Amino acid sequence: MTDIKLIKAPFKSIRIFLLSIPFVAIGVWMMKSNEVFTLDWIMGLLCSGFFSLGLFVGLFHFLDKRPQIIINEIGIWDRTTKQDLIKWEFIKKAYPISIYRQRFISLVIDENIDFKTKQYKWATKLSKGIGAQKLNIQVSQIMIDESRFTDFINTMIKVNKADRAKVINKYFK
Repeated sequence: MTDIKLIKAPFKSIRIFLLSIPFVAIGVWMMKSNEVFTLDWIMGLLCSGFFSLGLFVGLFHFLDKRPQIIINEIGIWDRTTKQDLIKWEFIKKAYPISIYRQRFISLVIDENIDFKTKQYKWATKLSKGIGAQKLNIQVSQIMIDESRFTDFINTMIKVNKADRAKVINKYFK
């Protein structure tokens, strides 16, 4: 069985890391140039404390090599959806959407499928209002063309089981 594992793009984590460094430096400078427990010192402490979290988040995402999406002949699995493997037979259609410059692929799933996690009613209404579905695969963290990936998913749901390995090899090799 052919498993394609897609991991996070390292440049996004490097960007978070590099954007946090100047703010941590400004906070440290504010703390060093002012007396302890003055307003400027406290603001420097808050600034350096908050943006140092960005350093840790960027470093974590850079070192995180766990697969975010796994694709095989049976189905597709996405870490962010907190669902089991989604079989190709259960997917009716896929289409790309963008929400605040975050890219997603919305999957229209058979209505009889039970989800591991239930969405709140307000979240379901909000998802429908912005054009999303109950199941959305986030592709912003991954270096992949979402329109090509959407075409791949729509092709996989139409192809019979015997030809799925050929389609995977065509798109990912």
